[in-house]
Amino acid sequence: MSTTVPAVEIAGLHKRFGKSSALAGLNLRVDEGTVAGFLGPNGSGKSTTIRILLGLLRSDGGTARLLGGDPWRDAVELHRRIAYVPGDVSLWPNLTGGQAIDILSKLRGGVDLAKRNTLLERFELDPTKKARSYSKGNRQKVALVAGLASNAELLILDEPTSGLDPLMEQVFTECIREVKADGRSVLLSSHIFAEVEKLCDTVTIIREGRTVEAGRLDELRHLHRTVVSVQLDRDASVLLGVPGVNELVADGNHATFTVGEAELGGVLSALSSFNPRQLVSSPPSLEDLFLRHYGGVAPASGTAAVTETGTAAAQAAGAR
Repeated sequence: MSTTVPAVEIAGLHKRFGKSSALAGLNLRVDEGTVAGFLGPNGSGKSTTIRILLGLLRSDGGTARLLGGDPWRDAVELHRRIAYVPGDVSLWPNLTGGQAIDILSKLRGGVDLAKRNTLLERFELDPTKKARSYSKGNRQKVALVAGLASNAELLILDEPTSGLDPLMEQVFTECIREVKADGRSVLLSSHIFAEVEKLCDTVTIIREGRTVEAGRLDELRHLHRTVVSVQLDRDASVLLGVPGVNELVADGNHATFTVGEAELGGVLSALSSFNPRQLVSSPPSLEDLFLRHYGGVAPASGTAAVTETGTAAAQAAGAR
Protein backbone atom coordinates (compact mmCIF):
# COMPACT_ATOMS: atom_id res chain seq x y z
CA MET A 1 0.00 0.00 0.00
CA SER A 2 1.31 3.47 -0.90
CA THR A 3 2.62 5.60 1.96
CA THR A 4 2.47 8.82 -0.07
CA VAL A 5 0.69 11.61 1.78
CA PRO A 6 -2.27 12.96 -0.26
CA ALA A 7 -2.10 16.62 -1.26
CA VAL A 8 -5.66 17.02 0.08
CA GLU A 9 -7.59 14.63 2.28
CA ILE A 10 -11.02 15.56 3.62
CA ALA A 11 -13.31 13.17 5.50
CA GLY A 12 -16.75 13.85 6.94
CA LEU A 13 -16.30 17.63 6.84
CA HIS A 14 -19.04 19.76 8.41
CA LYS A 15 -19.61 23.51 8.50
CA ARG A 16 -22.62 25.48 9.61
CA PHE A 17 -23.46 29.16 9.39
CA GLY A 18 -26.15 29.69 11.98
CA LYS A 19 -29.02 27.37 11.13
CA SER A 20 -27.73 26.77 7.61
CA SER A 21 -25.53 23.77 6.83
CA ALA A 22 -22.89 24.51 4.18
CA LEU A 23 -21.06 21.18 4.47
CA ALA A 24 -22.69 17.99 5.71
CA GLY A 25 -20.09 15.23 5.70
CA LEU A 26 -18.03 16.10 2.63
CA ASN A 27 -15.29 13.73 1.43
CA LEU A 28 -12.56 14.81 -0.98
CA ARG A 29 -9.12 13.49 -1.89
CA VAL A 30 -6.37 14.79 -4.16
CA ASP A 31 -3.46 12.39 -4.57
CA GLU A 32 0.06 13.69 -5.00
CA GLY A 33 0.92 14.46 -8.62
CA THR A 34 -2.68 14.39 -9.87
CA VAL A 35 -5.25 16.91 -11.10
CA ALA A 36 -8.59 16.58 -9.30
CA GLY A 37 -11.81 18.17 -10.55
CA PHE A 38 -14.21 19.64 -7.98
CA LEU A 39 -17.73 20.16 -9.32
CA GLY A 40 -20.98 21.51 -7.98
CA PRO A 41 -23.30 24.46 -8.68
CA ASN A 42 -23.36 27.69 -6.69
CA GLY A 43 -24.35 27.01 -3.09
CA SER A 44 -23.18 23.39 -3.10
CA GLY A 45 -20.29 24.04 -0.70
CA LYS A 46 -17.26 24.34 -3.00
CA SER A 47 -16.22 27.80 -1.84
CA THR A 48 -16.67 26.89 1.82
CA THR A 49 -14.47 23.83 1.30
CA ILE A 50 -11.75 25.90 -0.36
CA ARG A 51 -11.86 28.51 2.43
CA ILE A 52 -11.38 25.76 5.01
CA LEU A 53 -8.41 24.41 3.04
CA LEU A 54 -6.92 27.92 2.91
CA GLY A 55 -7.29 28.32 6.67
CA LEU A 56 -9.82 31.14 6.31
CA LEU A 57 -12.60 29.16 8.02
CA ARG A 58 -12.55 26.58 10.77
CA SER A 59 -14.64 23.46 10.25
CA ASP A 60 -17.27 22.31 12.75
CA GLY A 61 -16.50 18.61 12.37
CA GLY A 62 -14.67 16.00 10.35
CA THR A 63 -11.06 16.24 9.24
CA ALA A 64 -9.20 18.25 6.61
CA ARG A 65 -5.53 17.69 5.82
CA LEU A 66 -3.50 19.76 3.40
CA LEU A 67 -0.06 18.42 2.40
CA GLY A 68 -0.13 16.42 5.61
CA GLY A 69 -0.82 19.48 7.79
CA ASP A 70 -3.80 21.08 9.49
CA PRO A 71 -5.11 23.97 7.31
CA TRP A 72 -6.15 25.97 10.39
CA ARG A 73 -3.30 25.32 12.78
CA ASP A 74 -0.49 25.17 10.18
CA ALA A 75 -1.78 27.88 7.84
CA VAL A 76 1.38 30.02 7.76
CA GLU A 77 3.66 27.11 6.89
CA LEU A 78 1.23 25.60 4.39
CA HIS A 79 0.71 28.88 2.53
CA ARG A 80 4.38 28.80 1.52
CA ARG A 81 3.71 25.47 -0.21
CA ILE A 82 0.46 26.23 -2.04
CA ALA A 83 -0.79 28.66 -4.67
CA TYR A 84 -4.40 29.85 -4.90
CA VAL A 85 -6.15 31.42 -7.89
CA PRO A 86 -9.73 32.66 -7.34
CA GLY A 87 -12.32 33.09 -10.06
CA ASP A 88 -12.69 36.83 -9.44
CA VAL A 89 -9.31 38.51 -8.95
CA SER A 90 -8.98 41.88 -7.18
CA LEU A 91 -5.66 43.73 -7.44
CA TRP A 92 -4.09 46.87 -6.00
CA PRO A 93 -5.33 49.44 -8.55
CA ASN A 94 -2.23 51.68 -8.48
CA LEU A 95 0.30 48.86 -8.85
CA THR A 96 1.32 47.43 -12.20
CA GLY A 97 0.55 43.83 -13.03
CA GLY A 98 4.24 42.98 -12.71
CA GLN A 99 4.45 44.53 -9.25
CA ALA A 100 1.38 42.59 -8.14
CA ILE A 101 2.91 39.32 -9.43
CA ASP A 102 6.16 40.03 -7.57
CA ILE A 103 4.36 40.76 -4.27
CA LEU A 104 2.27 37.60 -4.54
CA SER A 105 5.34 35.55 -5.43
CA LYS A 106 7.40 36.91 -2.52
CA LEU A 107 4.72 35.76 -0.10
CA ARG A 108 5.98 32.26 -0.90
CA GLY A 109 9.63 33.22 -0.52
CA GLY A 110 10.64 34.54 -3.93
CA VAL A 111 10.05 34.54 -7.66
CA ASP A 112 11.64 32.60 -10.50
CA LEU A 113 12.20 35.48 -12.94
CA ALA A 114 12.80 33.23 -15.95
CA LYS A 115 9.58 31.30 -15.37
CA ARG A 116 7.68 34.52 -14.62
CA ASN A 117 8.82 36.16 -17.87
CA THR A 118 8.05 33.06 -19.93
CA LEU A 119 4.51 32.93 -18.51
CA LEU A 120 3.97 36.65 -19.16
CA GLU A 121 4.84 36.01 -22.80
CA ARG A 122 2.67 32.90 -23.08
CA PHE A 123 -0.35 34.64 -21.55
CA GLU A 124 0.33 37.81 -23.59
CA LEU A 125 0.16 40.01 -20.48
CA ASP A 126 1.73 43.48 -20.37
CA PRO A 127 3.18 43.73 -16.82
CA THR A 128 3.84 47.49 -17.07
CA LYS A 129 0.18 48.53 -17.08
CA LYS A 130 -1.59 49.61 -13.91
CA ALA A 131 -4.02 47.04 -12.54
CA ARG A 132 -6.90 49.53 -12.73
CA SER A 133 -6.62 49.44 -16.53
CA TYR A 134 -6.86 45.66 -16.76
CA SER A 135 -9.90 43.78 -18.02
CA LYS A 136 -11.25 40.87 -16.00
CA GLY A 137 -9.31 38.47 -18.20
CA ASN A 138 -6.03 40.33 -17.64
CA ARG A 139 -6.58 40.42 -13.87
CA GLN A 140 -7.07 36.67 -14.08
CA LYS A 141 -3.81 36.34 -15.97
CA VAL A 142 -1.94 38.17 -13.18
CA ALA A 143 -3.12 35.61 -10.61
CA LEU A 144 -2.38 32.70 -12.95
CA VAL A 145 1.15 33.89 -13.72
CA ALA A 146 1.85 34.42 -10.00
CA GLY A 147 0.55 30.95 -9.15
CA LEU A 148 2.13 29.07 -12.05
CA ALA A 149 5.49 30.84 -11.69
CA SER A 150 5.78 29.48 -8.16
CA ASN A 151 7.13 26.08 -7.19
CA ALA A 152 4.02 25.40 -5.10
CA GLU A 153 3.42 21.74 -4.34
CA LEU A 154 -0.34 22.24 -4.61
CA LEU A 155 -2.35 24.62 -6.77
CA ILE A 156 -5.91 25.38 -5.64
CA LEU A 157 -7.75 26.85 -8.60
CA ASP A 158 -11.31 28.17 -8.29
CA GLU A 159 -12.76 28.89 -11.76
CA PRO A 160 -9.25 29.90 -12.93
CA THR A 161 -10.10 30.51 -16.60
CA SER A 162 -12.96 32.92 -15.86
CA GLY A 163 -12.67 35.79 -18.35
CA LEU A 164 -10.04 34.15 -20.55
CA ASP A 165 -10.53 33.78 -24.30
CA PRO A 166 -10.25 30.33 -25.94
CA LEU A 167 -6.61 30.88 -26.96
CA MET A 168 -5.59 31.68 -23.37
CA GLU A 169 -7.64 28.74 -22.11
CA GLN A 170 -5.44 26.53 -24.29
CA VAL A 171 -2.32 28.10 -22.76
CA PHE A 172 -3.76 27.37 -19.30
CA THR A 173 -4.35 23.74 -20.29
CA GLU A 174 -0.74 23.37 -21.41
CA CYS A 175 0.52 24.92 -18.17
CA ILE A 176 -1.51 22.57 -15.96
CA ARG A 177 -0.21 19.57 -17.88
CA GLU A 178 3.32 20.83 -17.22
CA VAL A 179 2.53 21.25 -13.51
CA LYS A 180 1.34 17.64 -13.37
CA ALA A 181 4.41 16.45 -15.27
CA ASP A 182 6.52 18.10 -12.54
CA GLY A 183 4.80 15.86 -9.97
CA ARG A 184 2.79 18.67 -8.39
CA SER A 185 -0.89 18.48 -7.51
CA VAL A 186 -3.92 20.54 -8.58
CA LEU A 187 -7.41 20.96 -7.14
CA LEU A 188 -9.49 22.44 -9.97
CA SER A 189 -12.95 23.82 -9.34
CA SER A 190 -14.60 24.59 -12.66
CA HIS A 191 -17.95 24.87 -14.41
CA ILE A 192 -16.36 24.05 -17.77
CA PHE A 193 -16.92 20.31 -18.21
CA ALA A 194 -14.65 20.04 -21.24
CA GLU A 195 -11.84 21.60 -19.20
CA VAL A 196 -12.27 19.09 -16.38
CA GLU A 197 -12.51 16.11 -18.75
CA LYS A 198 -9.38 17.26 -20.57
CA LEU A 199 -7.23 17.88 -17.49
CA CYS A 200 -8.46 15.88 -14.52
CA ASP A 201 -7.53 12.40 -13.36
CA THR A 202 -10.30 12.27 -10.78
CA VAL A 203 -13.53 14.13 -10.15
CA THR A 204 -15.59 14.85 -7.06
CA ILE A 205 -19.17 16.05 -7.50
CA ILE A 206 -20.89 17.58 -4.47
CA ARG A 207 -24.48 18.47 -3.73
CA GLU A 208 -25.78 20.31 -0.68
CA GLY A 209 -22.45 19.92 1.08
CA ARG A 210 -22.12 16.16 0.47
CA THR A 211 -20.06 14.12 -1.96
CA VAL A 212 -22.41 12.37 -4.40
CA GLU A 213 -19.85 11.02 -6.86
CA ALA A 214 -16.09 10.57 -6.69
CA GLY A 215 -13.48 8.55 -8.52
CA ARG A 216 -11.23 8.34 -11.53
CA LEU A 217 -12.87 9.57 -14.71
CA ASP A 218 -11.87 6.40 -16.54
CA GLU A 219 -13.43 4.18 -13.87
CA LEU A 220 -16.75 5.85 -13.03
CA ARG A 221 -19.32 3.27 -14.08
CA HIS A 222 -21.78 5.94 -15.31
CA LEU A 223 -19.24 6.96 -17.92
CA HIS A 224 -19.18 3.43 -19.32
CA ARG A 225 -22.64 3.84 -20.86
CA THR A 226 -22.88 4.72 -24.51
CA VAL A 227 -25.55 7.16 -25.69
CA VAL A 228 -27.29 5.93 -28.84
CA SER A 229 -29.51 7.97 -31.17
CA VAL A 230 -31.28 5.89 -33.82
CA GLN A 231 -33.92 6.33 -36.53
CA LEU A 232 -36.00 3.19 -37.20
CA ASP A 233 -38.46 2.20 -39.92
CA ARG A 234 -41.23 1.92 -37.29
CA ASP A 235 -42.37 3.37 -33.98
CA ALA A 236 -39.34 3.47 -31.70
CA SER A 237 -41.34 2.21 -28.70
CA VAL A 238 -40.52 -1.32 -29.97
CA LEU A 239 -37.20 -0.86 -28.18
CA LEU A 240 -38.96 -1.10 -24.82
CA GLY A 241 -38.54 -4.85 -24.77
CA VAL A 242 -34.85 -4.91 -25.76
CA PRO A 243 -32.59 -6.01 -22.88
CA GLY A 244 -29.86 -3.48 -22.16
CA VAL A 245 -31.77 -0.42 -23.40
CA ASN A 246 -31.90 2.18 -20.60
CA GLU A 247 -33.41 5.66 -20.28
CA LEU A 248 -35.34 5.29 -23.52
CA VAL A 249 -36.75 8.48 -25.01
CA ALA A 250 -38.94 7.82 -28.06
CA ASP A 251 -40.39 10.35 -30.50
CA GLY A 252 -42.10 8.64 -33.44
CA ASN A 253 -39.50 6.63 -35.31
CA HIS A 254 -36.59 8.26 -33.49
CA ALA A 255 -35.16 7.02 -30.19
CA THR A 256 -32.38 7.97 -27.81
CA PHE A 257 -31.19 5.66 -25.05
CA THR A 258 -28.14 4.57 -23.09
CA VAL A 259 -26.54 1.13 -23.04
CA GLY A 260 -23.77 -0.38 -20.92
CA GLU A 261 -20.57 -1.81 -22.37
CA ALA A 262 -21.54 -5.42 -21.65
CA GLU A 263 -24.93 -5.11 -23.36
CA LEU A 264 -23.82 -3.06 -26.37
CA GLY A 265 -23.32 -6.01 -28.73
CA GLY A 266 -26.73 -7.52 -27.96
CA VAL A 267 -28.50 -4.17 -28.35
CA LEU A 268 -26.85 -3.50 -31.72
CA SER A 269 -27.84 -6.98 -32.88
CA ALA A 270 -31.45 -6.33 -31.84
CA LEU A 271 -31.45 -2.94 -33.59
CA SER A 272 -30.47 -4.54 -36.88
CA SER A 273 -33.82 -6.38 -36.97
CA PHE A 274 -35.65 -3.01 -36.85
CA ASN A 275 -33.96 -1.72 -40.04
CA PRO A 276 -32.25 1.38 -38.59
CA ARG A 277 -32.02 4.26 -41.08
CA GLN A 278 -29.52 6.33 -39.05
CA LEU A 279 -27.48 5.56 -35.94
CA VAL A 280 -25.14 7.77 -33.92
CA SER A 281 -23.38 6.64 -30.74
CA SER A 282 -21.20 8.60 -28.33
CA PRO A 283 -19.67 7.98 -24.91
CA PRO A 284 -21.37 9.81 -22.04
CA SER A 285 -19.67 13.02 -20.98
CA LEU A 286 -18.88 14.40 -17.57
CA GLU A 287 -21.76 16.82 -18.12
CA ASP A 288 -24.15 13.85 -18.44
CA LEU A 289 -22.87 12.51 -15.14
CA PHE A 290 -23.26 15.91 -13.48
CA LEU A 291 -26.83 16.31 -14.75
CA ARG A 292 -27.77 12.91 -13.32
CA HIS A 293 -27.16 14.32 -9.86
CA TYR A 294 -28.82 17.67 -10.53
CA GLY A 295 -31.97 16.63 -12.33
CA GLY A 296 -30.84 17.52 -15.84
CA VAL A 297 -33.00 16.77 -18.86
CA ALA A 298 -32.71 13.43 -20.61
CA PRO A 299 -31.02 13.19 -23.99
CA ALA A 300 -33.03 14.63 -26.88
CA SER A 301 -34.80 17.16 -24.67
CA GLY A 302 -38.26 18.14 -25.77
CA THR A 303 -39.37 14.58 -26.50
CA ALA A 304 -41.45 12.52 -24.13
CA ALA A 305 -39.94 9.57 -22.31
CA VAL A 306 -41.74 6.25 -22.79
CA THR A 307 -43.33 5.44 -19.45
CA GLU A 308 -45.46 2.32 -19.99
CA THR A 309 -46.08 0.74 -16.60
CA GLY A 310 -44.03 -2.38 -16.04
CA THR A 311 -41.57 -1.74 -18.86
CA ALA A 312 -37.86 -1.93 -18.40
CA ALA A 313 -37.56 1.78 -19.21
CA ALA A 314 -40.03 2.76 -16.53
CA GLN A 315 -38.34 0.55 -13.96
CA ALA A 316 -34.97 2.08 -14.81
CA ALA A 317 -36.40 5.60 -14.47
CA GLY A 318 -37.88 4.76 -11.11
CA ALA A 319 -34.56 3.46 -9.86
CA ARG A 320 -32.69 6.69 -10.53
